[in-house]
Amino acid sequence: MNEIKKILVPVDFSENSVKILQSAVAFAGRLQATLDVVFVVQSFEDYSGFFVPHMPIAQFEEEMIQGAEKKMESYIEENVKQGDVNEAKVLSGDVAEEIISYAKEQGIDMIIMGTHGYKGIEKVLFGSVAEKVVKTAHCPVLTINPYK
Repeated sequence: MNEIKKILVPVDFSENSVKILQSAVAFAGRLQATLDVVFVVQSFEDYSGFFVPHMPIAQFEEEMIQGAEKKMESYIEENVKQGDVNEAKVLSGDVAEEIISYAKEQGIDMIIMGTHGYKGIEKVLFGSVAEKVVKTAHCPVLTINPYK
């Protein structure tokens, strides 16, 4: 395995993702690696044929992205020490595809993510993000069960 110098941790702002983020910070510290954090706003463009929204989809997604960017700032501030995170980004699109794309574009050496995030209808609609990332990522993926 190649040397691990750049780690990516996707988050969904859930309580579970706080545990995963803190584990990733500790892991990155041990390896003296940088840590990037991403949150992906699920794009609703593919689902626009299923419903008629009250506002244009593009406007709705833009508001979600702006809200997520504010949430990311407070999330990082509240959960890690200053300097622990190299880059914190909000992306938009298919969650698994955006994680994989970001990792490849940024030369990420390892992805650390949880086995459990939000559940329920989101899992039914979008499938398991962790499973998709594990199966298609160009780099090793460390999954952490936040309940253990």
